[in-house]
This record gives sequence, C-alpha cells and structure tokens, in this order.
Amino acid sequence: MRRTALLVSAALLTGLLPWATARAADDPPPVPVDRFEGEVPFASQPAEGIFTWGSDSDDPPALQLAARSDAPEGAKVLSGGYDISGYGGFTHDFAAGEPAHDWSAHRGIRFWWDGQDNGKKIAFEIKDGGHDGEASELWTTSFTDDFSGWKQVELPFTDFAYRTDYQPVGGIDHVLGLDRMWGYAVTLPVGVKGRFAMDGVELYGRADQSLRASVTTDTAVRTVTEGGTAKVGITVATTGSAPLDEPVTVTYATRTDGTAEPGRDYTPVSGTLTFPAGTASGTTRTVEVRTLRDKTAEPAETVPLGLTVTGAKAPAETPQIVIDAHGLPYLDAELPVRKRVADLLGRMSLAEKAGQMTQAERGAVGTGADVATYALGSLLSGGGSTPTPNTAAAWAKMIDGFQLRARATRFQIPLIYGVDAVHGHNNLVGATVMPHNIGIGATRDPALAERTGAVTAAEVRATGVPWDFAPCLCVSRDERWGRSYESFGEDPALVESMETVVQGLQGRANGADLRRNDKVLATAKHFVGDGGTEYGSSTTGTYKIDQGVTKVTRQELEAVHLAPFRTAVDRGVGTVMPSYSSLDVLGDGQGPVKMHARADMINGVLKGRMGFGGFVISDWNAIDQLPGDYPAHVRTAVDAGVDMMMVPYGYKEFSSTLADEVKAGRVTERRIDDAVSRILTQKFRLGLFEHPYADTAGAAAIGSPAHRAVARAAAAESQVLLKNSGGLLPLKKSQKVYVAGSNADDIGNQSGGWTVTWQGSSGNITPGTTILQGMREAGGNVTYSKDASAPTAGYDVGVVVVGETPYAEGVGDVGNGHELTLSAADQAAVDKVCAAMKCAVLIVSGRPQLIGDRLGRIDALVASWLPGTEGGGVADVLYGSRPFTGQLPVTWPRSAAQLPINVGDSAYDPQFPYGWGLTTRTRTRVPHGGEAALRALAEAAAAAERAGAGRVGRGLVTEARLIVQEKVGERIDAAVSGPFADADHLLLTGHYGKAVRKLLQAYRAA
Repeated sequence: MRRTALLVSAALLTGLLPWATARAADDPPPVPVDRFEGEVPFASQPAEGIFTWGSDSDDPPALQLAARSDAPEGAKVLSGGYDISGYGGFTHDFAAGEPAHDWSAHRGIRFWWDGQDNGKKIAFEIKDGGHDGEASELWTTSFTDDFSGWKQVELPFTDFAYRTDYQPVGGIDHVLGLDRMWGYAVTLPVGVKGRFAMDGVELYGRADQSLRASVTTDTAVRTVTEGGTAKVGITVATTGSAPLDEPVTVTYATRTDGTAEPGRDYTPVSGTLTFPAGTASGTTRTVEVRTLRDKTAEPAETVPLGLTVTGAKAPAETPQIVIDAHGLPYLDAELPVRKRVADLLGRMSLAEKAGQMTQAERGAVGTGADVATYALGSLLSGGGSTPTPNTAAAWAKMIDGFQLRARATRFQIPLIYGVDAVHGHNNLVGATVMPHNIGIGATRDPALAERTGAVTAAEVRATGVPWDFAPCLCVSRDERWGRSYESFGEDPALVESMETVVQGLQGRANGADLRRNDKVLATAKHFVGDGGTEYGSSTTGTYKIDQGVTKVTRQELEAVHLAPFRTAVDRGVGTVMPSYSSLDVLGDGQGPVKMHARADMINGVLKGRMGFGGFVISDWNAIDQLPGDYPAHVRTAVDAGVDMMMVPYGYKEFSSTLADEVKAGRVTERRIDDAVSRILTQKFRLGLFEHPYADTAGAAAIGSPAHRAVARAAAAESQVLLKNSGGLLPLKKSQKVYVAGSNADDIGNQSGGWTVTWQGSSGNITPGTTILQGMREAGGNVTYSKDASAPTAGYDVGVVVVGETPYAEGVGDVGNGHELTLSAADQAAVDKVCAAMKCAVLIVSGRPQLIGDRLGRIDALVASWLPGTEGGGVADVLYGSRPFTGQLPVTWPRSAAQLPINVGDSAYDPQFPYGWGLTTRTRTRVPHGGEAALRALAEAAAAAERAGAGRVGRGLVTEARLIVQEKVGERIDAAVSGPFADADHLLLTGHYGKAVRKLLQAYRAA
C-alpha cells in the first residue's frame, strides 16, 4: 500500500503500536520510519520506495521482505544477500511529491539489525534539506557488525558527519537541519559475501540544543611565525540561523600536550567565552595566543587549544596553533634542490618517510586531520571525487585546507595533490574539455597537442592542483580495450610525436618551469605494455582485456611499448605510473608478472637504463593485485621501484606496514631514502615549499573563450573524413539539413569517459557546445529529430550523429556490456535518413565502429572520436570554415574477426587503413598527378630527409598521400592498405623518401 505520510501522531502510534509507547515521561514516543511489512514498495530511483545501487551490475544487493518468526517488529523484515567488489547498498527515498519529513524533535534514528559478527563497518546515511532526495545533503555515520543475532542499533544525530567524498548537490548550508528529511541509505560491507536483515527503523529520543547549535573554529590549524600572535576565531551557529535559545559557554585553555613548550615558545592562556541566550547565529569571539621568539633554528611546534563547550555541539577536533619551522637549511630557497633534499631527508623519521611515500584519496581523509597524523605526502581526487560545489574556487579552498593540515607536521612538508586531468581539467564542471587522446592523435599536429597540454596545465594549476596523472602513453593494439581512446594511436611513432603534450603540461624538459602558476607535473602512464593486453586475459571482475596480460618478444617490447617512455624521459617527465597489467616477455622464463612487481623493468630499464630521475607512483590500489599477504604486496612493490603508493583508503595500513618492513630488515633504508628523495625533489622543483597554497590568478581563464578556442581547433583537426562520395562535405549553409542521431545533441556523449565523473555520463553534464548547437551557430539551416521520427521529405542532406555512450577502463571492454557495433536505435536512424536523402554519418566514439554493409548506403563518413566540449569544432569542418585534415590514428576494421589489427601486420585488409583521411581543401590546393609526380616527390622527400628538413619532408609525403587517396577512392583493398599504412609509419619515423615510395606502391595497386 502507498504510505501517505511518514510521521503520524504520537496518540495514534500509542494506540495502535504497543512498541511505540514512550519509554520515559519526558521522552516523545518513537516514530516509525519503516516497518517493512509492505507499506513501502520496492521501486526504481527516483520514485518513492526502496531501491538498490552499486558500482557495477553485480554489486547491488538482492532485497526481499521476508517473513520471520523472530522479527523484532511485526511479521516481516527487510533481508537480502550481497557480494560487493566496489560499493553497493540500498536507499529508501521518500516521495518527492509530498512534504519533507521533520525529524528535528528527536535525538536520533535506530533500527534492529541481525548481526553476522563479521567485524565490518556498515555506513548509514541520511538525506537532509534541498529540493528532494536527489538534491539534498548527505550526512553519514556507521556502526560495526560485531555481534550475533538481533540488536537495536541507535545512531544519535550528533554522530552524523557531512560527507566530504561525495555530494549529489551539496552546498545547501552544511548544517544538519533535520527539518526537511528525504530518506536514508545503507552501504553494505565490501569484500565479504554475506546476508543481512533489518527491521523497525524509527526515530527516538528528545532533541536538545546541541542538535540545533554548534561551536566551530575558523580553522583547525592556525599557523604563526615565531614571535607572532595567533588569533583563533570561535563561532556559534544554529540551524536556520535562529538566535540561541539557551546560553552557550566555551571554556578554553592552551594544552601542554603539543610539541611547543609553555613559557619558552608561547604564553599560556585560559578563560571562558559566553554566548548568552538570544545571541545571533554566526557570532564570533577571538582567542589570542602570543608566541615567543628565540634565536634557535627549529622544526614546527604545536600548541593545542582545548575547548569545553556547554549548550552546543563542540568542534569535531581540537584546534592547533602551529609555530612555523624556521632557520633550517631545507627552507632556504637559494640552496640547490639536491642540498635541500639531503638536509630534509637527514632530519626525517622512518614514519615521516613512510608518510611521504603514501597517497590517500581526499574522500578518505575527511576534513584532513589524518594528513598530519600520518604525515601523508600526497592526496588525490579519483575520477568524480570533487568538492561541493564543484567550482574552481571550491577546489582551491579544499586543497588549501589540506595543505594547511600539512603545516601541522614537524617539517611542514607540503602535499603534492594529483588528479586525472586526461583531456582537460575534466573533473571540474566548467573546465575546457579537450578531445580524448585518440582524437589528438588524429590531428597529427604536435604543436596543437602541446597547446592542449598547456591549457590543461593552466586550468589545473589555477585550482591548486600541481600534479596531473597524464599523459597516457599506451600504444593501443586492440580497440576492444576500454581504454583505447586514452591512446594517441596504435603506432609508437605516432604516440612519440604527440608527446609534445609533456612540454605543454610541464614546460621545459629541465623542470625550470614547474614553479610557474600555469604548469603541472606530468605522469607518463602506464608503464609498460598496457595497450598490448591479450583479449580474454584479464582476471579483474568482468573485464575482458583491461588489466590483462601483454605477451611480447623482447624486440616487440622495446620497439612498440617502451619507445614512448624513452621519449617521455628525454622530455623530462616528472612521474611515471606502472600499469595494472602483467607483462609476459616471451623467452625470459618468468611468465606473466604484474608490472608493479617488475623490478627488472622499473628499476632496471626505467630508472637504470633510461635514467629516469623522477618518482614512480602506483595506480589505484594496484599493489593489492600482487601475490602474497599485504606485507608482501608492500615489500614487492617498493623493492620493484615504486616510490609512492596510491592506497586511497588503505593509507594507514600501508604506511605502518612499510615502516614495519623496514624495521624488520626486509626493505632497506637506502631504498626508502631513494624513494623519498625522488618525491621531495619534485616538491621542491614545483616550488611547493615556498608556495603550498593555490595561486588562483589564472582561475578566470578556466573555460575561457581563449582556452575553448584551442579545444575547438583540436576538435576540428581531429575529424577524419573516411568517405565523401560526390563531394557531399563540406555542407553549404543554404542547404536544408536534417540532423538525427543519439550523439548530435549530447555534451556528455561527445566528451566520453573521465568527464566530471570516472565513467562519464550522457546528458548536459558540463558547459559546452554540442555538435548540433555548433551547426546552428555556424548558420546552418538545421532541423533536428534525435530518433529520425520527424518527416524526412524536403531536405537536401542528412547528418546522422551516432556512436558510443561514455565508459572508462575495463568497464568499457568489448564483451563487458559493450560492442563495436552501433546500437539498434542508431542503426535505425542511419537507415531511415540515408534511405531518404544524401547523408553524412558522424561516429562519435572512443574507437572504430563496425559499419558493415551500411557503408555503401552512406555518402560521407566521419570519424569524430570524442571531441570534448567544443562541438563547434566539428561544425567548422562540416561547413567548411576549416578543411578536414585528420588521419586515422588506428586501423578501422571491417569486422570483429580481424581484431586485433594494426599497421605492419602481415595480413592487413581493413575497411580503412591506418593514416587514411580525406581532405576538403579547395581544388586549387589539392595536389594532382600520377606515377611521375609520385616518383618526383619521392626524390624530393629523400633529399629533404638527407638535409634534415623535416617540415619540407612531411609536406611532400602529405602531398603524395593525397594523390594516392584521390585515385584509390572507395576501392580500398589489402594491396592498397598495407603500403599506405606503412607509409604513414615511415613518415612519423622521418623516412620521407621511403614513405613516398610506399605510397607509390599503393598507387600502383589501386
């Protein structure tokens, strides 16, 4: 039955429900939320009811209303089973069409739980304020299942904390109001298969003022230079900003359990602040603590300020006054970096060194107290892990808050904060989102690649982030891989040519530009061979190829997968991230070994032979995939050469385990010192010791017209014209154009994965211009029908924009819910439009899509890749304000049976070869000629090669390629494809004469 109101009168409850009677004269009777007798339906979000959720298809728990004779209340309980690898649980959302529920009269929420005694924490979350259950603040607490059988779990509202790792909307007021509640959620344990049962959710107890009033400090850490006076603001606030009903007193006193010495380092203070009844919410008083100057160089020292609060909720933690470190050599910016590193390293304890080697997720450390407690060296934002609200200012404020926490450590070593800004600052709503790397590879424009990196760096650094986990230097050899769009292409020579992006991110190769407020530390990933994993070799969940095994000869490893990393090291890349995948070098006798364990590759090849001087950062929880127990994971990865571990939620265990391994002699102190020296070196080079906080001077340029112009140019140059019968493209603005397809007007789809969230999503997720909007802004006479259901008569040409929806990593592997064929709806749209009129089909995707027998019915075909937020760039080439110049960065297969297929294969007969790309340059600029012209071009290109005239040589090869493409037309076969693709590889490796001779071979075969 439908529940018409959650809260019923106490009299009715007392009369009908014996268990709802008051337990004490001054307590209100408990008020039921869920009895699980069938009054609340199972539903799908966002309807009223109970619904499940999880990180992938097998993570949501199974739920049922089960009759049980031992039910604590009524006849039925809510029960279910779970086996969760990522995250999963269930929610009860209250009806959005009804008034929000008022819980403010009660002390807390309680329920019966059938304990399994598994020792696991279970998170319980409530939804407060906002418009409805999908636009409310999330507040959370937890309880531990360390009991057997039924137990009533009580959760006082004072125990709930504002979620810092995720908020669907957030930013409402950050105060738990309790007067507009929209539901609750339960997050079940991860990594243990089990069952649960729950019953009788109800509100209990009487609220007191501590639920409506709270005392906060203006900061948890207040830094002061020696001899200065620290001022700590103490504020009282109430729900709804109402004046205080009752007095609030705050007794304060400097405590002696800090590292500073009273009377020598500071003057002790104590006293009481009184906020009388009627005091306005937001009133602030100030406590001052005077520090004392001496002539001794020393580390930072702390003075805790103890607070005892009566009449309101006390601050979550004791504020600390920190007297800054001073006079120590490592603080001297005039000293060489190596001397600063040596001085600081010599002062650090083992625990502090282990902390520097530890990276945690921002959501795991909450407000950041653990940064100082565990002397953490780094934090990161995983995909979609953002502050609330997700603005540039909020990012800077959040990171500054974490950096302030690091000031409470002895040596005040700044954090290095990292993000996956893989195609622009893609976690930030409103940032400039570039085409994904596969589109950048299609541009064949190294200078443009560098400009995209520079824009990304400027926008990332302006939010306080100094470190980018990019670029991906994978050489994608199988387009069934869910990360193939993160690759510049299938040819290592193409990947190497696009590594100008490293200079765009970092500046000069010597690192001299890293201190600038528009540069970031770059990361070459994933070392090594992640693009070569064998289909079906993955052992990660339902993945098919991602995180699998790369089987190669030593020669292939060197030529294909290691080559881009040699270039990155030469370009001065600051960090390198190993791959999740395993490497099986045929003939070395080791078999497949996880890259995070391959000391021969990390220590031997990367750091040894290549001379890499930066530091190696692990991938997300990657050490957990190594064999053995946890100490073995730590020991193996550190000894293999991994310097910093990305252990998002396991940072406490990692740092303590690492220290234990060193104490036991299983990891050498020399190895630890090497790792920490590498990390500190980059922090000094970034200027973080002098400027740890965000420099937001460049924030106004985030998403600016100038930055979007770079992204628009990249989107335009990434478009690859595969077919153009009758010169259908470019369109004329006078033509009446019928636009259809799922990806014509969807900013989320055209941006792909790693956009705002890890997996990305369809829809209007961030500001930008869709392809449809771009066509309209270009002045086109456009009619739009997404599913092509509108009448098709009377149009000059159709443009059908189809392709993929977003995905990331192994979630996007073909066979894991994804295929290389168009959806049924996309196929229907193509068929209808192309049957009614001349048509151009644009494929917006992270990889080639199989067109099959539809190609003959399509007049023009464009590989649009994932162009990012600037759909105007696509419109630019459609309407001819820019010519099509892009070339295929990967081979476009005829069928799935051909996969994997790559340039240089002995059997090579694709739909379109690697390097293919027609142009719409004007006829006067498109070259003409036959064999004689090609022979002359070959001689000229060879001469340019001998003279070292790269630009001239490349231009000559391009002229020859266009001559060949004009003759070949649509008659592409194996005899043409092989030499044509080889020519593009030769061009990229500087063999211009040979490239033209290969093109001559293709010309003769056409």
